[in-house]
Amino acid sequence: MKHVIAYLLIFLCCSCTVSAKPPNILIFLADDLGWADLGFQGSTDIRTPNIDRLAARSIRFTDGHVTASVCSPSRAGLLTGRYQQRFGHEANTPPPDQGMDLNQQTMADAMKNRGYRTGLVGKWHLGNADRFYPTERGFDSFYGLREGSRSYFFSPDREDKPSSTKRIEKNGATVAFDGYLTDVFGQQAIEFLEDDSEKPFFLYLSFTAPHGPMHATEEDLERFKNITDKKRRTYAAMIWAMDRAIGNVLDSLDKSGRTDNTIVWFLSDNGGATGNGSINLPLAGHKGIKFEGGIRVPFLMSWPERFPAGAVYDGLVSSMDIFATSLAAAGGNVTDAHLDGVDLVPFLTGEETGPPHQQLFWHKLWFSAMRDNNWKLIYVKDYGYALYNLTQDHEEKQNVAAQHTQRVEAMKNQMNIWKSTMEQPRWDEALRWFHVHYKNHVNIIEGTN
Repeated sequence: MKHVIAYLLIFLCCSCTVSAKPPNILIFLADDLGWADLGFQGSTDIRTPNIDRLAARSIRFTDGHVTASVCSPSRAGLLTGRYQQRFGHEANTPPPDQGMDLNQQTMADAMKNRGYRTGLVGKWHLGNADRFYPTERGFDSFYGLREGSRSYFFSPDREDKPSSTKRIEKNGATVAFDGYLTDVFGQQAIEFLEDDSEKPFFLYLSFTAPHGPMHATEEDLERFKNITDKKRRTYAAMIWAMDRAIGNVLDSLDKSGRTDNTIVWFLSDNGGATGNGSINLPLAGHKGIKFEGGIRVPFLMSWPERFPAGAVYDGLVSSMDIFATSLAAAGGNVTDAHLDGVDLVPFLTGEETGPPHQQLFWHKLWFSAMRDNNWKLIYVKDYGYALYNLTQDHEEKQNVAAQHTQRVEAMKNQMNIWKSTMEQPRWDEALRWFHVHYKNHVNIIEGTN
């Protein structure tokens, strides 16, 4: 990490004067994206030229994590900058009468208070009732769906019925759309960017891709006809469409002349799922469980006016840090916001030494995990604890709990103290998910996966 910080310091000393204007903020969030399924991540069968272009001008965080291995709680952690367990948003998919705690300040709230124009395009998944609606949570505008997934094509007899929580809406009104939904989201994002307002903007472009259902256009499928596995071919085509949408948004930003003073984030809400043809290797595990394949994600930050292109940072970072970093860049007070995330800029410049987080925690109902620097502890209800030294075993193949009993006990106590300060979950999940994820965890721990 030291050589990266030195590189950044040289750039900062030699760079031109930084704009006095607060930066724009743009978040690209993929859904169920595999760790290995982007060009800059080493994929050989899936092409992502536009995301690779973004990566080339970004800082790439090699140890970047989300706060949950499933969609809704991960998004709650991202948008509040806090562990979502603090307000009971622990399980996935809020029931009809529940959603993200109304007392929580969202990133959109904070940026709007700083004079930003705020918009959300895409997936919400943080409460279907009107009181949880995005325009009630700090967003000036919303185009997308309340639910977590839907068809990628207009379907008036199913998802697009006026009563469906999967229908596409624009600021509360049901709307029809033509074409492929990922492209539509990209175009809506461009329309938001092309507003002639003088205000800085915060745009959260929350894709449903490549989350199921596995839908792609025939033209995009044809590009990947060399992939023989039908599911992975469709998955690749879905990522290609997302990459195209991101490229169109980046082109619009470039044409407007605002790229240099825009902080662009790219990440996934969790790791690749077992059912969508994704690959998380060499990481162990997948969506829904506590191994790195479920919670470590491709993670980029671009801010050309402040940081050089192509840097790599390997300190432990979290999606919670996006709120804190963006708020600080906008001139806000991070301390007063009471966030669990931290402003990454001082760590990137070398003003702060050490990693942004020495420890991170995860918990959902029956399973928990903790990182203490490069040590990783996993708890599985009715099974016990597993310990991994990620410095020597980043693939989490060797459970060394029996060789490090004192470390297990110390980390166990720290994790239990952290859990004791969290709120009880406000809703739960079907017990079948315990059995599914119990088996998935144990198979990896015991090497039978």
